[in-house]
Amino acid sequence: MPLICIASPKGGVGKTSIAANLAHALARTGRQVLAMDLDPQNALRLHFGIPLEDGAGFLAALPQRPDWREAARHVAPGLRLLPHGMVDLHQALALDAALERDPELLATPLASMLAEPGLLVIADLPPGPSRALAALVPQAALVLVALLADGGSVAQLPALRSGRFLGNGTLGSLLAARLRVVVNEVEAASHLACEVARAMADTLGQRLIGAIARDPAMAEALACQTLLAEYAPGCRAAEDIATIARILDRALPAPVATAPAPPTLAALWGANWSAAP
Repeated sequence: MPLICIASPKGGVGKTSIAANLAHALARTGRQVLAMDLDPQNALRLHFGIPLEDGAGFLAALPQRPDWREAARHVAPGLRLLPHGMVDLHQALALDAALERDPELLATPLASMLAEPGLLVIADLPPGPSRALAALVPQAALVLVALLADGGSVAQLPALRSGRFLGNGTLGSLLAARLRVVVNEVEAASHLACEVARAMADTLGQRLIGAIARDPAMAEALACQTLLAEYAPGCRAAEDIATIARILDRALPAPVATAPAPPTLAALWGANWSAAP
């Protein structure tokens, strides 16, 4: 089933907050969602109330080939989470080297996830170029890039428009059609932010699928280790995320209906007993 990668050319743009809240919003549409953290910062878990001292995770244990189904945590109705896991610098470098030696460490469980009927996988990638980006993008239905309405993000537009952010040469060109952009933390009162957002819209066209208002409720929700739709459902940023989720939901294949569970022997016996003369 579909894979959506949440990426960014640089850190500090709110990529992980977008990934967490979009996963939650899409689960609320009735989809079965798996949110997977591939960023060694291990921050995605914080949006779902995982305690700070809980350092267990799927990606950090990848060399031991864990079962992703057993590692997944149910964090909301229709939503499971695969935290990255706590790693220090040495462990992060060793994990990167292991993936370089054996790409199947990640490719095999990813194929299993995508083969599960009705499951939508949302992957929070590390900022900038990474081994995870190179591995997942060819499998992705969409690559959602988070930017800010600032000069630094404007400088990234040529690489996004050409597809170079996703790969060099022909590969980048082929994958560019899957790329979509969200502008985060747009301050309506800022003349500069509005001008930058308009410039992005002119440059990216239909690839720009939404903007999220700068809203203190976003940081407050993270501080409370909860999701924005639960902390401040009526705030502007929550409305913006819900709008983007609806756009993504329409762009993806319809969710597969879950087959009803077969009746238990006790249920059948009860029905037969009541029907007996």
